[in-house]
Amino acid sequence: MPAIIFIKSLFQKKTIVDIFIKRTFVLLFLGLFSAQSFSQSVPDSFKKTTDSLIDAAPATYKNIDASLRKHRRDTLYMQYFSKEAEKEGYWNGLAYSLNQIGTKYRNISQHSKAIASHQKALEISRKAKSKEFEIFSLNMMGVVYRRSGAVKIALDYNQEALGLAETIENPSNGIKRSINVSLNSIGNIYQELKQYDLAIDQFTKSMLLEEELGNKLGLAINHQNIGECLEDQGKLDEALESYKTALAYDVEIGSEIGKVICNNSIAQVYIKQNKPQDALHLLEPALIASNKTGDKHITSSVLINMGWALMQLNQYSIAKENLTKGLDMSKRYDLPRNISIAYGILSQLANKQGEFKNALSHYQQAEFFNEKITNDVNLRYVNDMIIKYESEKKNTQIEELAKENENVRLRLRRNNTTLLISGLALLLLAGILYILYRQYQLNNEKKVLTLEQSMLRSQMNPHFLFNSLNSIKLYIINNEKKNAVHYLNKFSKLVRKILEASSMKEISLAEELETVELYMNIENIRFSNEIDFKITIEDDINPHNIKIPSLILQPFLENAIWHGLSSKEGQKKITLHISKENQWFTKICITDNGVGREMAEKIKENKILKRKSVGIDITKERLANFSKDYQNSFDVKMVDLYDDENKPSGTMVILDIPTI
Repeated sequence: MPAIIFIKSLFQKKTIVDIFIKRTFVLLFLGLFSAQSFSQSVPDSFKKTTDSLIDAAPATYKNIDASLRKHRRDTLYMQYFSKEAEKEGYWNGLAYSLNQIGTKYRNISQHSKAIASHQKALEISRKAKSKEFEIFSLNMMGVVYRRSGAVKIALDYNQEALGLAETIENPSNGIKRSINVSLNSIGNIYQELKQYDLAIDQFTKSMLLEEELGNKLGLAINHQNIGECLEDQGKLDEALESYKTALAYDVEIGSEIGKVICNNSIAQVYIKQNKPQDALHLLEPALIASNKTGDKHITSSVLINMGWALMQLNQYSIAKENLTKGLDMSKRYDLPRNISIAYGILSQLANKQGEFKNALSHYQQAEFFNEKITNDVNLRYVNDMIIKYESEKKNTQIEELAKENENVRLRLRRNNTTLLISGLALLLLAGILYILYRQYQLNNEKKVLTLEQSMLRSQMNPHFLFNSLNSIKLYIINNEKKNAVHYLNKFSKLVRKILEASSMKEISLAEELETVELYMNIENIRFSNEIDFKITIEDDINPHNIKIPSLILQPFLENAIWHGLSSKEGQKKITLHISKENQWFTKICITDNGVGREMAEKIKENKILKRKSVGIDITKERLANFSKDYQNSFDVKMVDLYDDENKPSGTMVILDIPTI
């Protein structure tokens, strides 16, 4: 109370100095109050647990988890523990808590926060030289990227984790569990590729190791995954048996989220077997339980399945309400698979109600998101990685067998000097050949990466080059020599910059802005210079010191021109604004006053020739790869703008580029 009275007395002051003092005091007071309330909200019993654990400083996941397991999904407790662990330099404990916080974010579909937390845990693990926590963090990164749809990056992390784990002689139980997580995650990626037999093989390998460890949670997860593969293959009775086995394990260990997932899967099979009433008996309690867990992925799936079952019972209005809720949640948390399923069932529902136009629209949306999930470029890359991974595994096994046979031969003839020398010579030759082979392999990988980077950076539409030259040719025909020379110079500079940028992994923001300005000048010829394009940079930004991938802004500008402004009448504007969001990120905002994304999509649907653009998707993948070298991850947002009458007034693209 005295503090509150003192604050009130401060606010009775009138001078500018007094106002400044009181504002500073209040901010300081609130900051201290916030920190104090955070500390006070943690019970003394947990504080004692934290102190004793930091004093003991166990190095393995198992020993740390034994003390913190019941609190590991509570972010308040984990944040407190991570703060204390960092203060005392207890790096293994800090890595543990950061991974638990990341898992919590992942389960509520906040993928960017999850990635940031796991990335920090990975860095701390390497700092502590803890292979167990490094492998664990790599696996968790892979799981988050797979959940968010970036399966290429997910596979990289899981393979790196598995490769690191397999180099450890006499692995601990913690390492063995990480191997199981890697196998399970790779199986999930096979499952995404619809390679169900390969996926089941991975899950079965993981399950055998889980039985050896007595890990019932791992057994439940693998039985659930095998059930999903069998269900997708149409083997519903076998899938049901796997789901029920998984459920029995989840009930035994008391896993609430596991029970929800299994019951939702069993209900889904019942729906496919035309048993909607049996499905609803499982889904209604599952919805309540899933809401408590906060996992938006499973909650949206339960809502969609409830809508599906109710549709089979001809309860159309309630079915539509549940499907719409599931769809909205899936959109909000970027769950493309659930979005596709929801639109597919809504199409069936509209068809049953005689709303054929809506049925067609929903069907088209379902196909659009399904196509987005199974992007050919993505699948081709992952298939190549799978083949390469399996080939390397076989080669490693062959090499290990060869070495084992050689050792046996040497042990049998160890008294024969000639054979011993021959054996050593063979081993030396094998080592040299292996080194030469590895150098050859690394050179090939470098060439592949260089080609991929060149492909990604050459995103200029060939039609743009053709049409630009035609526009300049028109100036020549019309005898406008000055304009022709002016734009031909700009065109040649643009082409030169593209060629220069294609050989570099990253360039400065200043160089990128020069390229963008040249690109917009050329594009503006075809719009009779109607587009008002401006670049604004805040004073605290030095574009020469900020590094970004080359030609990263061009796809967004191209999108704004051809989808936003090309169909717009009247004044056309594009603004590129660069600001410093904080010490970790540089923000780039690209704003146009076009027709908006919804109208652009309608215009696109009415066109006879529909061309799918992958420029934005590839740009996001490039930004993800670029962000691997930084502590933080990139973020891309697209915001629809509206005027005072709530009519579309354009689109804003916001890019948060990491600087640290």
